[in-house]
Amino acid sequence: MDSINKNQPEDNHEDLFGPEAIEKIRSMASKAGSCFMCTKIETGRSFSARPMAPEKIDENGNFWFLSANDSHKNIELEKDPSVQLLFQGSSYSDFLSIYGKAQISRDAKMIDELWDATMKTWFTEGKDDPRITVLKIVPTEGYYWDTKHNMLVALAKRLYGAAVGETYDDSVQGKIKP
Repeated sequence: MDSINKNQPEDNHEDLFGPEAIEKIRSMASKAGSCFMCTKIETGRSFSARPMAPEKIDENGNFWFLSANDSHKNIELEKDPSVQLLFQGSSYSDFLSIYGKAQISRDAKMIDELWDATMKTWFTEGKDDPRITVLKIVPTEGYYWDTKHNMLVALAKRLYGAAVGETYDDSVQGKIKP
């Protein structure tokens, strides 16, 4: 049996590098708004995952978060800075998996830049809470699944394909390397 990609009459694979990859990362992650941050990534072992929302995605595609220095994620990242971020923008598209390396700092300027009032829920002493750290995730590679055009075109193609018994899918996927 052939894979679905072999039944696809149009090309649906596009690897992205450099500025194109960074733009795809920024647009898809921004659309999703939040992700699962995974740590303790080892083959054959359970990993840790928790929902997180990046406070900023910079022009280089780096992700910025605020985190407590005594959190499980910080403790795990101090041992191994490898991280995976998993984003989902909608039920049918905008899926993004990013691998990267975490850097932990107490950069007061970045804490000030990333701070918003809702952070006081976790950092009760405000911006000066001694537990606050900045996590910078520098992407090293990833993979994305998206639509080529928009959800309306994708839906129309799927409905047409179902009606004629052929594979018409408006999806595109590929590797991402910033």
